[in-house]
Amino acid sequence: MNIRQLLEQRLSAALQAAGAPEATPAIIKPSARPEFGDYQANGVMAAAKQLKMNPRDLAAKVLEQADLSDIADKVEVAGPGFLNIHLKTAWLIANLPTNTELDAVAPQTIVVDYSSPNLAKEMHVGHLRSTIIGDAVVRVLEFQGHHVIRQNHVGDWGTQFGMLLAHMADLKAAGGELSMQLADLESFYRESKQRFDADPAFAERARNYVVKLQSGDAECLALWQQFIDISLTHCEEAYQELNVSLTRKDVMAESAYNDDLAKVVSDLQAKQLLTESDGALCAFMEEFKNKDGSITPLIIQKTGGGYLYATTDLAAIRYRHKVLKADRVLYFVDVRQSLHFQQVYTLARKAGFAPETMSLEHMAFGTMLGEDGKPFKTRTGGTVKLADLLVEAKERAYQLVSERSPELNEAERREIAHTVGIGAVKYSDLAKNRTSDYVFSWDLMLSLDGNTAPYLQYAYARIQSIFRKAGALEQASIQLTEPSERSLGLKLLQFNESIDSVEREGQPHHLCNYLYELAGHFMSFYEVCPILKDDVPSEVRASRLQLAQLTATTLKTGLGLLGIGVLDRM
Repeated sequence: MNIRQLLEQRLSAALQAAGAPEATPAIIKPSARPEFGDYQANGVMAAAKQLKMNPRDLAAKVLEQADLSDIADKVEVAGPGFLNIHLKTAWLIANLPTNTELDAVAPQTIVVDYSSPNLAKEMHVGHLRSTIIGDAVVRVLEFQGHHVIRQNHVGDWGTQFGMLLAHMADLKAAGGELSMQLADLESFYRESKQRFDADPAFAERARNYVVKLQSGDAECLALWQQFIDISLTHCEEAYQELNVSLTRKDVMAESAYNDDLAKVVSDLQAKQLLTESDGALCAFMEEFKNKDGSITPLIIQKTGGGYLYATTDLAAIRYRHKVLKADRVLYFVDVRQSLHFQQVYTLARKAGFAPETMSLEHMAFGTMLGEDGKPFKTRTGGTVKLADLLVEAKERAYQLVSERSPELNEAERREIAHTVGIGAVKYSDLAKNRTSDYVFSWDLMLSLDGNTAPYLQYAYARIQSIFRKAGALEQASIQLTEPSERSLGLKLLQFNESIDSVEREGQPHHLCNYLYELAGHFMSFYEVCPILKDDVPSEVRASRLQLAQLTATTLKTGLGLLGIGVLDRM
């Protein structure tokens, strides 16, 4: 239980004992300024309004009921009814983490659906947000002790694969080396699409390949498997560059659910949840009625018998309930699919595919924009390959490292550039509120100032340089005598709060903001609290080195949960 949860628990109980309605929250938040204490309870005013009481009178009653004597030096009523909580310095010291392990949680089985590229093409920047946000949340959940099941729901089925397979078959018949042809999936896709659009005979063959694929034709499946293997290799290269934890064993592709789709339709029909409309089978649900009285349908089976994303998503939900036994399922898919997921979740509940006890959560995210405010593209207006973006990130970082540290050899500069460049791209995204669009800017993300990965990596490297000068670290009791020491100690104790926020909301920016604030607190501490000067008493020096060590450990752990590396030298 973190500090905020502990204060929330005790003061909420005191608030109810003072006469507030049951389950009235105390609403605990860190204080904006030190003179207002370390935390504030802001729930008294709302409760007083319900009770038609003077808020300060209710706050006084809450103080009579609350016992924080083991935690706080002082709790006082302030303003219109806030409670300012001043924690005991001795309690802070006693509870400083010796490492960054978390309190035990009740472990859940959590399925996380993320990345999910279409294997017909190489990964592009549109896949970046799902991949890195999902992976950061996965790491946090595992760090907390949850059983996390990664699910990479890749697109590997459907009409476009008929076009690709027909093109593959022709190249193979002509004696072409398919692995060489597929080295650039974008070019391969473009060639097959041009043939599909220009040659009616080829287009007809492509449609026939779809039928053959879906009917299990052995030769067709062999070609398809070769294409999938090469496509997944492209994905794995991107994941490795990004330090993303997805592997091939996490792939649970669209095709994996193919045999269950007819059963999904028949089960929905048996429960009278589908209606025929223009030859298609659709779910018309009252929850999605428009202002004009019409209902936006969810199409489950097309005219002609084809299935859609909704059908596969329903099959996946049933699998995640019955087979994976999920308590919670998180979908990291962009915000444009919000209506789709609302409809799928609603229908899954009605059909009994997902019980109410299984949480289904769409973790929607916004769009990466260029500096022109439009979706991020190449200068010629094309889609930016993810591999090309990462190459440019490393090259830009290499130029910066070479300018700042020309004395390093090239291998050292390349190593630093890889960690800094990839970290900068990831952190620039993760530090933004997931639901917002954000502008992609090389200059901002690679800056050593502000809320960036290079700034945090530099803060970590700076602490390592202190240890190199100090020599062996001695165990010592920590002192929080100076205001900046105490502020740093309090911030270190708040690590668990940021982790809990990420777990609860699927928002890695809470952890990013925490790490940025922690680095800022350390820089302030370092400026006013000398560590290695000759006139610093040995016990003070040892205490401050302990604080520096805790800061470095927390920065490394926090960045690691974001999938970002640290460096001992920069």
